[in-house]
Amino acid sequence: MRIHAIQTGRVQIKQAQIEGRGHGLWRQLQPILSREWAEWSPVYAWAIEHPEGVIVVDTGSAAHLKSLPRWHPYFQFSVRFDIEPEQEIGPQLQSRGITARDVSTVVLTHLHVDHDGGLAHFPYSRILASSDELARTSGIGGAILGYLPNRWPKWFDPKPLLWQGARFEPFARSARITNAGDVIAVPTPGHTPSHVSVIVQDGEEQIMLAGDASYLESTMLSGTVDGVTSDETAAKATLADIRAYCSKRPIIYLPSHDPKSAERLHDRRSATCALETIQTRSATSRPPPAAMVAPVT
Repeated sequence: MRIHAIQTGRVQIKQAQIEGRGHGLWRQLQPILSREWAEWSPVYAWAIEHPEGVIVVDTGSAAHLKSLPRWHPYFQFSVRFDIEPEQEIGPQLQSRGITARDVSTVVLTHLHVDHDGGLAHFPYSRILASSDELARTSGIGGAILGYLPNRWPKWFDPKPLLWQGARFEPFARSARITNAGDVIAVPTPGHTPSHVSVIVQDGEEQIMLAGDASYLESTMLSGTVDGVTSDETAAKATLADIRAYCSKRPIIYLPSHDPKSAERLHDRRSATCALETIQTRSATSRPPPAAMVAPVT
């Protein structure tokens, strides 16, 4: 299978959002209160050329995100988008010879604005999302959480992911995206309570399209929770599950905002090597065991 990394513009957020500071409500306020902006990051969407039809994972950002509701403190103080219409996912797919009718399925890892922004380009596709994630977007509560369902296309009617009870590796359950079972969704709660990631099994290789399970491969490896998750315990457990998954076999781990994700995909570079390096450094940095002292007789 061929997987395309499609950069739909750039986003700038606070460093305290990428790497959470503190705990509880204080941690969640830091992306608004902090004045330390991180460097601009890519906004990746993914297109998988599969025998059952092209599968798009997340639809990226869109030009309308340069005009966000100013009443919301997060949109006013914590995020900036840089994208032009020709950088949206639809035109970029067309430049690769992929039309809207070629896209059989769209999978949404979650429904934040930089992951559902390009939905309008997929009127002919089956769209899959977590039903629990969709429920979070409604009403005043959804607006406060930063969801913008009023910007979805009128025809938007996603189908729920159909979860199977059996575990997939360390993950509690899975949902088949393809009939062949080589593209599946797994629950990765944390960034949002119902966040999912998509795993592509391509021969001996496995590629994890991780959405915002972490912002960077390095923060996954270090177990660093981001600054916006509401459940720090769930987020830490998810990052531990991903590390456990990466420790067993080579996994190409691709978060949506990691500047190195496209490079890792191109080079087919797995997180396993990075994890082994960290484990080796940790082992060599431990103090030697205390010398055995023979008892005095």
